[in-house]
Amino acid sequence: MARGGRGGGSRNPANQSREVQVSKKISWLLRHGAGSEGLKLGKGGYVNVQDALNTRALKGLNITFPELRDAVVNNEKKRFSMILAASQDQSKSEEDAAQLEDLANETLETITESDNPADYLIRANQGHSIKVDVEGLLTPVTVEAGNVPDTVVHGTDEPAWRLILKSGGLRRMGRNHIHFASGLPAGFKSLAIDTASTEEKEAAPVISGMRKNSSILVYIDIQAALAANIKFYISENGVILTEGNEEGFLSYEFFKRVESRKKDGGVLMSDGKLPEGVVVDVEEWKKEVGDGRGKRGGRGGRGGRGGGRGGGKARANDDSRDLLADETA
Repeated sequence: MARGGRGGGSRNPANQSREVQVSKKISWLLRHGAGSEGLKLGKGGYVNVQDALNTRALKGLNITFPELRDAVVNNEKKRFSMILAASQDQSKSEEDAAQLEDLANETLETITESDNPADYLIRANQGHSIKVDVEGLLTPVTVEAGNVPDTVVHGTDEPAWRLILKSGGLRRMGRNHIHFASGLPAGFKSLAIDTASTEEKEAAPVISGMRKNSSILVYIDIQAALAANIKFYISENGVILTEGNEEGFLSYEFFKRVESRKKDGGVLMSDGKLPEGVVVDVEEWKKEVGDGRGKRGGRGGRGGRGGGRGGGKARANDDSRDLLADETA
């Protein structure tokens, strides 16, 4: 087994497969570490594959072009897009963003046309904490475009839910966006079946946007949020994203329904009304999560996924603790 790169990459505490290690290292590079590795994300969030392979992060794990290509093609969450660099060079009109989306859709057909990594560009489809231009990467959700999802749901767990309530809503934390799914993963079902919409009941399972072990489901009233000028986007792999308001925050007022998946858990909250006895206390919440990457290392309302123990910022160069890079997500 090849040794890992900087920041503890040589350790594999979960005894993960080579494929999982490769996927997480690529995720970290494209979502969080490009700048520190000397890469600049270009149009649509893409970087040259050869440049990516030349970084210390990927070299440290001895990742090869065939392995990277397999990570793109075989990833069940469709976290990455890879296109021919020449095809992006041809996109120079006002329709650049739409053309990039079309190119990303053709990934599987073009990915084997060349064995030279310099001929390709790669990107993470969502999950960035580093600055990236959403044009060409994400599709805006608008009533006018007719692409507002019937279901927008955030998955979390009990400890995180308590902190979400205490903070008064969902927050971006260390990410550029708050993440949602457009439905439930296979094996999930709405416990509030009588109040779920027909679309929610009949929708096909989603593959991206929620961890399979989420025990709390937070359904968002996206129509109300859009009416309040909260912007939403859809990533190439179908994840629903929002920056929240100017503070990176999505208030509990937009929580249409919150369910516990545990037996007898039931509906915890509905219609944007806090449960009886719950008091929002942002200052207390700040003490618990620190700078958002502290001791909880939380999801949604509880700290950034990179958080280590204690209150300091995370120091990691893979996505081992990344919400959507984790193979369970």
